[in-house]
Amino acid sequence: MSQRRSALGRGLGALISSPAQSAEAPVPGPSGTPAPFGETQISVDTQMRQPDPNVDSQSPQELEIELIDPNPDQPRREFDPLSLEQLSRSIGQHGVLQPVVVRRAAARFELVMGERRFRASQLAGRKTIPVVVLDVDPADRLELAIVENVQRQDLNPIELAYAYQALADAGHTQDEIGRKVAMDRSSVANHIRLLDLSQTIQGDVENGRLSMGHAKALLQVTDVEVRESLRARILSQSLSVRASERAAREVGGTRRRPIREPKLKPPIPALDPDTRAYIEKIERRLQTKVTLHPNTEGGGKLEINYFNLEDLARIGDMLLGESS
Repeated sequence: MSQRRSALGRGLGALISSPAQSAEAPVPGPSGTPAPFGETQISVDTQMRQPDPNVDSQSPQELEIELIDPNPDQPRREFDPLSLEQLSRSIGQHGVLQPVVVRRAAARFELVMGERRFRASQLAGRKTIPVVVLDVDPADRLELAIVENVQRQDLNPIELAYAYQALADAGHTQDEIGRKVAMDRSSVANHIRLLDLSQTIQGDVENGRLSMGHAKALLQVTDVEVRESLRARILSQSLSVRASERAAREVGGTRRRPIREPKLKPPIPALDPDTRAYIEKIERRLQTKVTLHPNTEGGGKLEINYFNLEDLARIGDMLLGESS
């Protein structure tokens, strides 16, 4: 078990023997004579049989396709029909040059890696396919499938996002996911953030109408309606990623804030008769209008009116005690 787990994240070469290595340990044929993989991988009419449990599990063997079930954790959601058709024609001419990886599942087998080769072999009409049987825990199926697809650059950003999220749901941290797929933590986090986008925008990214850069620009806009409007503008005007980023900044990345009712200030108490009489006394002394602006804390402002600079000098002299 430790040998199997140590191979995860180290590349496909750590999991599958090369054809050249496999030829040194041939699989016994039905008559007891060795049947090198170099011959069985090209022959469509090879006698069909289940892998021999006594044979080294990393030795390629032929297996009936009808005994293999697809990987339920396959992270790849889109398979280009034209690409599959081209691969099926190549397999029809040259055979499957690299075996797929399967695991035993009761009386049947479950695909772990090699979904495209498996589907293309079915299209080509093959009855058997070369396989490598590995002891893989169901918990590791997703990880192995992701490693394979990432190494082959077969997954689009949305497929990667769902795959990374599935690993996160299984208990892996973003740092651990990054180490497994040779990607830094921030890239893993940016992919997972794509799942915050609507299904419409995710579909645009998955189908290539929007790039990863466009998606990151749209994530700057947190208001859903504004984001969808910007998405339509990017598509209709064929905006570049940089132009999309500028547009996202223009429409604002903050969520619409609810309108808050202005806080009402507490009423200022009316002047009591004594205070009013005192203000009138000041007015008579200064011979100008004086207004008191009290606040709720007992303080306030005293406002003294003047008519011109000469009047201001007169009032100032009186306040400073310099009047004649």
